[in-house]
Amino acid sequence: MQDVLAVVTVVVVGLMVGVEFAVAVFVNPILDRLPNDGGVEARSDGARVLGRVMPFWYIGSVVLGAVWSTLTWGDAGASLVAAGAALLVVSVVMSILLLVPINSRVATWSKEGVPADWKQQVGRWDRFHYVRVGVIVLAFTLFAVALV
Repeated sequence: MQDVLAVVTVVVVGLMVGVEFAVAVFVNPILDRLPNDGGVEARSDGARVLGRVMPFWYIGSVVLGAVWSTLTWGDAGASLVAAGAALLVVSVVMSILLLVPINSRVATWSKEGVPADWKQQVGRWDRFHYVRVGVIVLAFTLFAVALV
């Protein structure tokens, strides 16, 4: 049971890392290069779609990490799992305090109705997102090492 939980946790968190890394490194930079601010509507749509999905993915990852940590407490590697789960909690707190408020505004934008400082707002979101990606990559790494 613990082995299955460990593998499921690593896969779920790994996929989440992959999505968030792709958004940070590929998707948003591509959208930002579209002519005539063409990426505004795409970012807005992405904010709506991922804004509905990612909370469940993040919270689910925290729950999986916490359960795995609890079940393996005292075993070899348990401290790595606990640290990974704690980092996922940090990523959720960061999301709620820093990223969600910006994301909620972006989700309401249309090409005809963006604020004058929209580029600064998405730039700020991107910077916070880079840090969050670093946090979840580290959590994933700790989980993967604990699995071995």
